[in-house]
Amino acid sequence: MAQLIEFIGNHLFLVVGFLVVGAMLAHNLYSDMGGSGNLSPQQATEMINREDAMVVDVRPMADFNKGHILGAKNYPMNGLMKQLTQLEKHKQGPIIVSCRSGAQSAMACKQLRKAGFEKVYNLRGGILAWSSANLPVTRK
Repeated sequence: MAQLIEFIGNHLFLVVGFLVVGAMLAHNLYSDMGGSGNLSPQQATEMINREDAMVVDVRPMADFNKGHILGAKNYPMNGLMKQLTQLEKHKQGPIIVSCRSGAQSAMACKQLRKAGFEKVYNLRGGILAWSSANLPVTRK
């Protein structure tokens, strides 16, 4: 025990860094398992195929036109709340929200849940993760 205390004293930054990384990993695992609404690209594909989930892409139109998930609808983040009436008919079904990396879509998910949409899921890693998983994108 004395050696552990001495090691911690001599390598304080290393120990603190280890604890921070461990806490971040635990948070990441907890949020994925805790039903936070994050889906991997594979889980999103299953939901699209099995439950006919709607895909909402919140990137700007220029980015959307460069490549998006087949069947996705583009509702840019800056005007998403103004376009809720177009999403109303999908309120009871699952909605998968995507963006470039997953950060903006996470914020969009929160806004949609506040607006009463219950089955809203964030595509973890966004279109970058989707492309990295070699899943198809379209420009049409």
